[in-house]
Amino acid sequence: MRLLAGMLLFFTLCLSVQAQVFNGTNQPFKYTVTKKMVTDKGAVVSAHPLASEAGLLILKKGGNAIDAAIATQLALAVVYPNAGNIGGGGFMVAHLASGERVSLDYREMAPSLAHRDMYIDSNGVASTEKSQNGHLASGVPGTVAGLFASHRYAKLPFAKLIEPAIELAEKGFVITESEARSLNYLQNDLKKYNTLLPAFYRTIPWKAGDTLIQSDLAATLKRIQRSGKAGFYGGETAKLIEAEMKRGNGLIREKDLAAYEAKWRTPHEFDYKGYRVVSMPMPSSGGLLLHQMMKMVETRNLRAMGFQTPSSVQLMTEVMRRAYADRSKFMGDADFYPVPVSKLTDPEYLKMRMRSYRTDAPTPSSQLEPGNVNYHESEETTHLSVMDSEGNAVAVTTTLNGSYGSKTVVGGAGFFLNNEMDDFSIKPGVPNMFGAIGGEANAIHPGKRMLSSMTPTLVLKNNKPYIVVGTPGGTTIPTQVFQALMNILEFGMDADDAINKPKFHHQWLPDELVTEKGFNAATLEALRAMGYPVGKERGGIGRTEIILVRPDGKKEAVADRRGDDGVAGY
Repeated sequence: MRLLAGMLLFFTLCLSVQAQVFNGTNQPFKYTVTKKMVTDKGAVVSAHPLASEAGLLILKKGGNAIDAAIATQLALAVVYPNAGNIGGGGFMVAHLASGERVSLDYREMAPSLAHRDMYIDSNGVASTEKSQNGHLASGVPGTVAGLFASHRYAKLPFAKLIEPAIELAEKGFVITESEARSLNYLQNDLKKYNTLLPAFYRTIPWKAGDTLIQSDLAATLKRIQRSGKAGFYGGETAKLIEAEMKRGNGLIREKDLAAYEAKWRTPHEFDYKGYRVVSMPMPSSGGLLLHQMMKMVETRNLRAMGFQTPSSVQLMTEVMRRAYADRSKFMGDADFYPVPVSKLTDPEYLKMRMRSYRTDAPTPSSQLEPGNVNYHESEETTHLSVMDSEGNAVAVTTTLNGSYGSKTVVGGAGFFLNNEMDDFSIKPGVPNMFGAIGGEANAIHPGKRMLSSMTPTLVLKNNKPYIVVGTPGGTTIPTQVFQALMNILEFGMDADDAINKPKFHHQWLPDELVTEKGFNAATLEALRAMGYPVGKERGGIGRTEIILVRPDGKKEAVADRRGDDGVAGY
């Protein structure tokens, strides 16, 4: 204990876990968070060092990038419960060694008992409390279905890939100071929104160095290990979910779980100055928004303007505003709504959108209304990036929506359920938890998937993986990915600077430029002088995870400085 105390004192990110997962023994496993690494073979970057190590373990055992991504996601469900999950959903974009490119949609969907006006009372007032917290806020989880669907491209048995997560849940892991702080902040919500108090609840405060053991979650993971997808969407786990829903007046039933399927989609792809950008299609708005923003700056000399100068930030802000105005009207689940993707990405349309652009003043928001052709999700999402030595590259973004989702843990099953129903437009014109507006394209309908901003993205150079990138951050996600790519492709940055330099964001409405602490003060002053409303400086925007292939073929993997994120590779 003295050794552990000393390590926690001098190295706040140095931890110990009582687990068999990595070394096959019951001895404490010690590790240090690594933020940057250059590797010859494979690399994994995620929001938690233990999850990245789980992915690396699988690579070293002969798995490919898909195997590693599955293992990393499962480990995140244990060690990063506020966003890692089996009770939420996500998206995967991958470039396979064969040259094939795929995207997988395992976004949550509205239960069969859901309906358009389910959060609106008899007076026509929408209740965001019900769409954001507790049982009624949850959509049907998609993560486990997504993991099994993606396994078709893996090499190792799924039962092997889930072993690290089982060990971490069963034997426990030591939490960091930030994790302890987060769990302590959650305690009142756990009492308010749970019918049975979960492992995360305790009467004395959590502190750094405490071990979190999740026995119910371990049992759930073992059922998945034994029975596959049916171990979650059927049998005891499905019964536990329905029982929890009925105790708390939620809507998910066993038949909804049994009916859930992950969907293979055609990736959203486009060219940018000789590079091929591969991202997620609907129901993610991310790929389309990235396409619009990058194409609106492609013909302008952004590089000559310089990094975060008044001219470059103003141009990037204006393209953000136009893209997000389009998002508010046209984007939703394309299985239910005819999203005009080809129109929104047509070069002539994008030129038309930029005709009102001025270099010396903001375009009035009223002039940015979409032509004839705000909505915001929580920032508690998580991203992982993986590359292997075989030529496979995988970007995965997954979420519960809000931090710890609906704040409801399935009694006896040990995992948080999402609050993704708030990502629908619960009433046209009514802002959701972050003050943005939605419309008809994103209205609630049974079986429909709510619009997302998640933007798992690959960039190919000479048809080979060059960049794997993504981030959490709600509606800031597409603008973060946009900035990371511009920082590399236009401003010539390395991966570290590309994701860790201060960021900015604008989403049309609210009409406000948001910046991180440390953003260039002279640039902000110049933008204010032009007439841009600049909001109060905020803390970290997102947590971007990136892998960049260097000219010598080595992989430069970087984990975001804004959290406990870590890199593992060899």
